[in-house]
Amino acid sequence: MESIRAPVAEDLRAVTELIVTELSSDVPLIRTIAQHITQGGGKRLRPLLVLLTAKAVGYDHDTEHHELAAVIEFIHTATLLHDDVIDRSELRRGQRTANAIWDNSASVLVGDFLYSRAFQILARRSHIAVMKVLANTTNQIAEGEVLQLMHRHRTDITETHYCDVIRRKTAQLFSAAAEIGAMLGSKTDTFRKPLADFGLHLGMAYQIIDDLLDYTSDSATMGKNVGNDLAEGKVTLPLIHALHHTEPSLIPRIHQAIQHGDLTHWSDVLDALQTTQAYRYTLDRAKQHAQSAQSLLASLPLSPYRQSLSALTEFTVQRNS
Repeated sequence: MESIRAPVAEDLRAVTELIVTELSSDVPLIRTIAQHITQGGGKRLRPLLVLLTAKAVGYDHDTEHHELAAVIEFIHTATLLHDDVIDRSELRRGQRTANAIWDNSASVLVGDFLYSRAFQILARRSHIAVMKVLANTTNQIAEGEVLQLMHRHRTDITETHYCDVIRRKTAQLFSAAAEIGAMLGSKTDTFRKPLADFGLHLGMAYQIIDDLLDYTSDSATMGKNVGNDLAEGKVTLPLIHALHHTEPSLIPRIHQAIQHGDLTHWSDVLDALQTTQAYRYTLDRAKQHAQSAQSLLASLPLSPYRQSLSALTEFTVQRNS
């Protein structure tokens, strides 16, 4: 990742400093919880997207790209705080979640603070077009979360259902980050849709790989418990594929695992994933989105920033955490 970040390394440092500054509040618990999660070792992929896309299309102005990168990170962090409450998660990035330490109420409220702080930063610039993009994005994220909640513990979830959820709750923010970069860096809308679509495909690939790793990785590498998705009743792409292709005798046990969050039949689930080549299928679907993302970069001028965007796309499907 260091080589990918290199062209905007100074910008990323400035974004990190800005994030620390913008977490200021005269309410001590807000500062404590916000610092706990924002300084917890995240990849900062979404702010990176803002910076790289803006520079790739010619941005060379003041520090507005830093502010918008911080806004994207605050929105993402707010979703993590809310997600961990909904999922009752106790571990993220190798450390205890905020809700496990301070309780659900505090986590939800600090998530709300981060959302509102993001829009406070936006209001300083009066950038109405960017506000529209992010208002739509946060709405899509909320809808995706509700859809995912509705789909829990259901055995009839299809790949179409799954893709609709991850497009809203994950890929849409990647898309917004890339689109905002294009809006900052270009005086015309030439690159806006291609980069928004690039971000969407990148986000789809990222989430599909994340869901694959929940079955193939380990807790030490992931920084969270593997098997969480099944335990929470989330039916993701590997399991959807396995359910449609496994031998009939395994289906009742897999259904029980989904309906009750029961990991008693974990080994049966893993067998079904293996024998149906669900891992390969899932990886191939992620690669298809990555290839679509790569093709959309062709319209950009050649530069170190475009090269990093291409490398980021490759990293997304090759990562192990």
